[in-house]
Amino acid sequence: MNDKLINAWNKMIGKLESWLDTIIMSLPNILIAVLVFIIVLIASKYISKMVLKILERSRLQRAMKNLISKLVSIIVILIGLFLILGILNLSKALNTILAGAGVAGLAVGLALQGALANTYSGIILSYIKNLKFGDWIETNDYEGEVVDIDLRAVTIKQVDNNLVYIPNKLVVENPIKNYSTTAQSRVILKCGVGYKSDLHFVKKLTIETVVNNFDVVEKRDDVLFLWREFGDSSINYELRFWINSTSALEVAKAKSETIMLIKEAYDKNNINIPFPIRTLDFPDSFKSLINKKDTNTTKKE
Repeated sequence: MNDKLINAWNKMIGKLESWLDTIIMSLPNILIAVLVFIIVLIASKYISKMVLKILERSRLQRAMKNLISKLVSIIVILIGLFLILGILNLSKALNTILAGAGVAGLAVGLALQGALANTYSGIILSYIKNLKFGDWIETNDYEGEVVDIDLRAVTIKQVDNNLVYIPNKLVVENPIKNYSTTAQSRVILKCGVGYKSDLHFVKKLTIETVVNNFDVVEKRDDVLFLWREFGDSSINYELRFWINSTSALEVAKAKSETIMLIKEAYDKNNINIPFPIRTLDFPDSFKSLINKKDTNTTKKE
C-alpha cells in the first residue's frame, strides 16, 4: 500500500514538474500573447474611432455609423484572439472552440430569436434614409422626436418630455408616420357657426384672419375653407392651411393660436359659435292653459 502511495506521489510530482517545465518554456509566448492582447485592445479603440471619423463624411445615419465602428472593433479583437491562440500553440483548442461555438451559436440563436429580430431590425432602421435622428414620427400609437436608434429599440421623446423605447421589430413591422419628411405641416381646424350667419362673410373673415396673422400663408389660395355639414345647432366648416414646421408641437401651437384669433374676430362681428342646447317647444293649447291659470291667480289676489 505504501509503495502504491509513493508511486502515485512520484507520478504527481513528475506531472507537476512537466507542467512547470512547459510553463517556463512557454513563458516568452505567454508574455508575447499578453502584449498582443493589450495592443489589440488599444488598436480596436483607435481603429473604431478612425472608422467613425471616416464615416462622418458619408451620408449614412449616425446609428449606422456607430454600428459599423463597433463591428470593426469586434472584428479586430477576434483577429487578435486568433493570433494569441496561434502564439500559444493552441491550434487544436481553436478547432474545438470553433466546433463548440457552432453548436452554442445554434442554441443561442433559437433562444434569442426576439433579440436577434430586434438587432436585425435595428440594422435595417439604421440604413433607412426616411427615418433619422431628430425626425418627429408616429408609430405603434406613440408620437415624438427620434432621439436614438440602437440595436434593441428606437427611442422617441414625447411632447411631455417622456422617453418611449419601442422595440425595433415593432417599428419595422408597423406603419410609421414621419412628420419631418417635408418642410411644412398642415393645420386642420374644425368649427361651426349659427344658422343665421352670413356664410360668405364668415368664410371671407376666417380666411383673412389666418392670412393676416400667419407669415407662412402668403395668399388666400393657401387657405382651404370648406363647409362640411349642417349640424344639430350649427353649420360646420373645416379650415386648412400650411405652416413652416414639421413638429407636431408647433402644429398644436398654431392651431391654438388660430382658435383664439377666430374667436376674437367672430366676437367683434357678432358671429355666433353655437353650443349644444335643449329647446322645449310647448303646444299652443298648453300655453293658453298656463295663461288662464296665471290670470285666475291674479284675480284672486
